Amino acid sequence: MHRGGPVRATAALLEQPGQPFVLTQVELEDPRPDEVLVRVAAVGICGTDLEFATFFPTPALLGHEGSGVVEKVGAHVTSVRPGDHVAMSFASCGTCALCRTGSPAYCRGFDAVNFSGRRPDGSTAVTHEGREVNAHFLGQSSFASHVVAPERAVVRIDPSLDLLRAGPFGCGFQTGAGGVLNVLQPRPGSSIAVFGAGAVGVAALIAAGLSGCDVVTAVDVNPAKLEAARGFGATHTVDSSVGNTAEQLAALVPEGFDFVIDTTGREDVLRTAVEALGPLGRAGVIGIGPSESMSFEWRSILNGRTVTGIIGGSSLPQLFLPQLLDLNAKGRFPVEKMITYFPFEQINEAVAAVRSGSVGKAVLAF
Repeated sequence: MHRGGPVRATAALLEQPGQPFVLTQVELEDPRPDEVLVRVAAVGICGTDLEFATFFPTPALLGHEGSGVVEKVGAHVTSVRPGDHVAMSFASCGTCALCRTGSPAYCRGFDAVNFSGRRPDGSTAVTHEGREVNAHFLGQSSFASHVVAPERAVVRIDPSLDLLRAGPFGCGFQTGAGGVLNVLQPRPGSSIAVFGAGAVGVAALIAAGLSGCDVVTAVDVNPAKLEAARGFGATHTVDSSVGNTAEQLAALVPEGFDFVIDTTGREDVLRTAVEALGPLGRAGVIGIGPSESMSFEWRSILNGRTVTGIIGGSSLPQLFLPQLLDLNAKGRFPVEKMITYFPFEQINEAVAAVRSGSVGKAVLAF
């Protein structure tokens, strides 16, 4: 148990945007009154990490799907104590109207507290050889053996749960499942198409099954992912690399889908998804991807169709993550079947596997 003073941590540092991660030692400040020191057990690799690694100001410490054990808490922390097992999720200010009314995923200061690389006062808890490191990424920067995180980004979990499995629940699995369960809330018998059958998409597919959807369609360009999607509850699959995707979807649900979710962040994919909707259909936009803008032919959103952006599954992590983990423990949210574990030292090999699509979800274990 950490007693006090700076901590030396093993970290995967990004020295230049777009370059491989470099394993090195960094120094962490003691947690402030509203912060927690966590010894990381495992951390998932998310597409958001890979996207931000191409432009985030360096030197940088990324990673935001961490789980671990609390080693020290600040003087004002009340929700966790040393020895508690935790999953970590996004940060939020806790004081704006949206945070106070239970919508921290839409915190008015979300970008500042999650993507600036700094605390709200401009400081950083992480240094490397005397240089300040841009950290505090999505409340964590958990590509490291230890994390200094704000209390609001830490969720206490049942100590009987597998810590190595719990990390990705804080982002990818929460985001996909929450997009369905918290936002779209499909009625039993509904139809849904999920574009992108990676970790986020699989979580959405499982959640659609839990909701009682009759038609659950996975859309992807990777045949192996589509085959795996059937094991996670997809009743139909569409290989969008073959033939006309719109025609294939129309053949499945001629009257149009009730719901669609896009996890790709691609303009062409989202347009196809929206045009696959029926009257009063709802599209959930989750993916952060290569397209900077989205456009639609104006008639594609008539007949009551809506397009809704979704962050973090619109969840309150302290409530939603334990619920998902409980479903997982009962075998009803079996995302562990898509996890491949890598030693933390093999982070660059894990990133390559994620980019190639050869693994469903890569998790680094300490």
